Amino acid sequence: MSEPAAAPSTPSAAPAPAGGPGLPPSRSLSPNPFIVAAILLVIGLIGFGGYRASEYQGMQTLRTDAGHRLDLFAAAVDGIVNRYAHIPATIQLSEEVLGVMHKPRGDASVLAANRFLQRLNGHIGSIAIFVVDERGIVIAASNWNDPDNSFVGEDLSFRSYFLDGLAGRVGRHFAIGITRGEPGYFVSHPIRQGKQVVGVAVIKISLAQLESAWDLLGAPALIADGNDVVILSSVPEWRYTALSPLPIDTRVEIKMSRLYNDGPIGDFPVSVDPDPGHDGQIVHMNLRTPTATSPRTRSHADVAGSYLVHGRGLKDVGWRLLIFSDLRPVRAQAFGHGALAAVATGFVLLLLLVVAQRRRIIRQKLEAKALLEQANAQLESKVARRTKALTDTNVRLRKEVAERQLAEQTLRAAQDELVQAAKLAVLGQLAAGITHELAQPLGAMRTLSGNAVEFMKRGNLATVEQNLGIIARLADQMGRIITPLKTFARKSPAIPVPTDVAHAVGAALFLLDQRLGKAGITVLNHCEPGQAIALCDQNRLEQVLINLIRNAGDAMSESPRKELLIDVTPATDGQLTLSIADSGCGLPADGALFEPFFTTKPAGEGLGLGLAISRDIVREFGGDLHAENRPEGGARFILTLPAATKEEQP
Repeated sequence: MSEPAAAPSTPSAAPAPAGGPGLPPSRSLSPNPFIVAAILLVIGLIGFGGYRASEYQGMQTLRTDAGHRLDLFAAAVDGIVNRYAHIPATIQLSEEVLGVMHKPRGDASVLAANRFLQRLNGHIGSIAIFVVDERGIVIAASNWNDPDNSFVGEDLSFRSYFLDGLAGRVGRHFAIGITRGEPGYFVSHPIRQGKQVVGVAVIKISLAQLESAWDLLGAPALIADGNDVVILSSVPEWRYTALSPLPIDTRVEIKMSRLYNDGPIGDFPVSVDPDPGHDGQIVHMNLRTPTATSPRTRSHADVAGSYLVHGRGLKDVGWRLLIFSDLRPVRAQAFGHGALAAVATGFVLLLLLVVAQRRRIIRQKLEAKALLEQANAQLESKVARRTKALTDTNVRLRKEVAERQLAEQTLRAAQDELVQAAKLAVLGQLAAGITHELAQPLGAMRTLSGNAVEFMKRGNLATVEQNLGIIARLADQMGRIITPLKTFARKSPAIPVPTDVAHAVGAALFLLDQRLGKAGITVLNHCEPGQAIALCDQNRLEQVLINLIRNAGDAMSESPRKELLIDVTPATDGQLTLSIADSGCGLPADGALFEPFFTTKPAGEGLGLGLAISRDIVREFGGDLHAENRPEGGARFILTLPAATKEEQP
């Protein structure tokens, strides 16, 4: 009997390694693609954040530096322009000038006035000083003895500074001379005899010194007069261009006063705000910049880039000073800082990943060792028990083996039946919940895709982009719905927040707009933003509204009059009421409307779960949903929602 009994020992020993399935399979040490993607995302976000922070700091520094340079240059302009602005006011104190204003004028008095103005101009160094009579004719000038450039005898009655002086005001204007075509800043002052203005004294101040002052700014800059016309600039191509289109009356005035000597006024290369404000204005353009610092070897090249425009008003002369600061150094520095932040973050994350991987390997080794010892102990125990059983009797062993085999078969059959029953029950719940959760996003995506096709045909790409963004959000929502499959469709909790009912209604109507339009349904939406604020979850409320509006549309499919009425009643006693009424076939009389799996739709078009689930959602918010037939025909669904208090409202 001992020889036959030993035979079963071989297959008995075989299950010993079968204890191996109790050991967890060795976890792969390959990197998880989701973790890698998350790490890359974190590195990218930190790099981008470092770039933006550095760019912001650089922009602030650039604004501060530009402000200092503008103040410095404005002071230089003020010193150059206003240094001799008081001279015309003192000319009328001269006996020689007053003598020439008397009629009839003698040659001696004119010669004396000319020589006085010549000496005065030679002392202060302006372009010219001259005196104009009440008709606008120059009767004396500092350049009287220059036959090619003399102002004597010229008619300046059209000039703005003459008209200001003749009116008794101080005139300040930039203009291009009509004799030599030389630009200058004209300051005029009335010459009075008693209370009567008998002439105008004018000084023409040279602006040539400003050309050498551009280096104080260290960046392209310009000066625009009151007409927004560039009169001075470190970039020659910008001169005599208009920062903005000139109105017709301004062009006529410029033409009549010949401020720019009938020269053409072009357009500025880009649209620039003459008053860009404290933060400035960013413009993109091609700018001719010098490629060498030596004046003798300096050349220029067109460089495309972004520039930060800052401005400063010169109140005394009525001009605007604009400076164009190059943003390329700021962005290059920001890119370097962002790259450095990304590299540092990657290094830290990589170090943490290596440490975590090493700890994981050590933990797996310890777990494997413990499981191996446990399996070995179990195997020895089994061998000892089976060896003792073999010593009893081969018959008893066969009987026990048969009983165990029968019990094992029975147990497996029972387990299979229980598992199958559990799966069928859970799958039934999952099918009900997921079918309802996915039906509305799919319908919305179909509506939005249809709208996107129509808007794309019309060329309205902005609306197409908006619709595609909403489709992406709905796809994410579907992803969040499908994710709980790992835990067999566990419901997500609703978080009540203050929600504008009008916004939720508008979102639901927007998603169903194409469907309602094709069905020929007229929507009367009386909900106005800010009228009613409910305390609920807006996404869940939109889901309920979409379901009710779709049901109303289906109920009106055969009605001659298709009218959907949405109305809201403001909060009373902490509750507000939202009603959705249709002109359809009305509600059945049996009262089973909110029971699960009850539907009036044809087979295959509905499960009868929408209203039941919608009422459960509303009750989670502390509200309720009920329905009634309208006296004029159709049905009305009434949503009662808790109203948000004034403290809870945003």
